[in-house]
Amino acid sequence: VIVDPKNTSRICSDCGKKNHEFDGLTQSQWLGTRNWTCPYCHKNHDRDINASLNILNRGLNQLNIQ
Repeated sequence: VIVDPKNTSRICSDCGKKNHEFDGLTQSQWLGTRNWTCPYCHKNHDRDINASLNILNRGLNQLNIQ
């Protein structure tokens, strides 16, 4: 399964909402952001772990496995 990783580190793996607080950051600034808290559900995320959970969920959804 091929998964598009776009925005997977900016979307909360708990509530599914995109954190728009990062929209204005340069790529360098974003890559320097290691942890963030969702402004909607207040879950704290490690950027890379959050992205991996979103990629896993996208892949499972493509396979219709949940």
